[in-house]
Amino acid sequence: MLTFDHIALAAETLEAGVAHVEAALGVSLAGGGQHPLMATHNRLLGLGDLYFEVIAIAPAAPAPTFPRWFDLDRFAGRPRLTNWICRTDDLEAALPACPPDTGTPVALTRGDLRWRMAVPETGILPFANAFPALIEWQGNLHPVQRLPDSGLRLHRLEIASPEAAALSAALAPLIADPRVVIVQGEPAMRASFDTPSGLRVLE
Repeated sequence: MLTFDHIALAAETLEAGVAHVEAALGVSLAGGGQHPLMATHNRLLGLGDLYFEVIAIAPAAPAPTFPRWFDLDRFAGRPRLTNWICRTDDLEAALPACPPDTGTPVALTRGDLRWRMAVPETGILPFANAFPALIEWQGNLHPVQRLPDSGLRLHRLEIASPEAAALSAALAPLIADPRVVIVQGEPAMRASFDTPSGLRVLE
């Protein structure tokens, strides 16, 4: 029902997030832009069938009257992986199979890209943000089509949760991607990438 779409790393500033990722992975990020509704902005990295996103609050944009997505209003500290995003062709059909606080469909734009995303009222996704955000792309445009191929490929996304068994059970009927591994532990994400210079890790 769901397909792995992209990974998000949050940062207090976009510049700090980009510097963190480029130092860890040894590549330059490209593309990205503004999300007017959420008052956030991003930079991207093409990973073949997926892409990687660095996202942060846009300091010059007027703050929304509701919580931003990806729990960004509460974000603090070093840049780090915070979310993964899965796409569906039918958001309304997918949501009933997800935990009840996965979110309500919201229409969003960035330039000429159009999509709908399930955004929780609190900005916090189930299982302390370990459950994926759901996205439904509108039309034929997708960021992967526009991004230069970095040559990197996701090897593994490890998602630690104190509720690992319950999270695995919630995900089992929705997605089966061998790159996604759920482990028991304090909330954290760790991604490893196959690169021309060997395996590199980002947390």
